[in-house]
Amino acid sequence: MGLSTHVLDTMHGTPAGGMAVELYATGGGQATLVKRFVLNADGRNPDGPLFDNASLKQGTYRLVFDVAAYFRARGVDLPDPPFLDRVSLDFGIAHVDQHYHVPLLVSPWSYSTYRGS
Repeated sequence: MGLSTHVLDTMHGTPAGGMAVELYATGGGQATLVKRFVLNADGRNPDGPLFDNASLKQGTYRLVFDVAAYFRARGVDLPDPPFLDRVSLDFGIAHVDQHYHVPLLVSPWSYSTYRGS
C-alpha cells in the first residue's frame, strides 16, 4: 500500500475533513514539495495512498498539516497566534515493500502520531 495518512479531530470526535496537507521529500537539508491535498470527509487523501509501493522510495519525508486554519474553519475561536498552527511530522521510510501509515490525532492544543497499519 505504500504511504498513507489519516487525521482525526479529537476536539469534535470526527475525521478532519477539509484540512489542508502538504507532503515533502526531505533530504540533503532540503524539503521538496511532492503534493498538496485537502482531506476528504473521512479525514483521508481523496486520491488514496500518497505513494503506492511501486513509487515509494527509501528516504525521509515530511507531512505538514494546516491545523489552525482547519479549526478556525470549524468555528473554533483560537488565540492569535494559535498554540498549534501547522503541525510538521518528519519520518523515514526504510522498507519500501511495507505499508507506512502516518495518522494524526489533533486538537487545537495537542497532537499525537504513530506508525499505523
